[in-house]
Amino acid sequence: MVRRKFVNWLLGTSGGALLAAIFYPVLGFISPPDVPEATTNQVEAGPTNDPELLDRGFKIVRFGAEPVLLVRVADGDYRAFAGVCTHLDCIVEYQSDQQRIWCNCHNGEYDLQGRQVAGPPPHPLEQFKVDLVSRGRGQPATIVVSRV
Repeated sequence: MVRRKFVNWLLGTSGGALLAAIFYPVLGFISPPDVPEATTNQVEAGPTNDPELLDRGFKIVRFGAEPVLLVRVADGDYRAFAGVCTHLDCIVEYQSDQQRIWCNCHNGEYDLQGRQVAGPPPHPLEQFKVDLVSRGRGQPATIVVSRV
């Protein structure tokens, strides 16, 4: 009788595991996870003395569910563009030594106005508005990115 109870237990738990393996993905599909959406038309990208911006010259900022490329062209001159290439939606980066926005997937190039210069990108990058908001005396300004 001990073996029979063990086999019944083994079959019961394996059947339960099979049902869980089938229904768990279905339930996950029916109720998808929350994805942050852009409920507002602006986002704070950080202070002007952000080390990432100062060292690399660019920073990827989340604008809801989409990435935005924030570029520091010069002191006080910041520009923001959609962070995905218009060719195959690869993430773009800024190359400060060549003063270009570059997509490493297929060597697509954009200028600092977001226009496609070389490579396969068919359209220019979407441009965002950048404002510097003062936070008080002696504190660095905050960079605010918003839709045009």
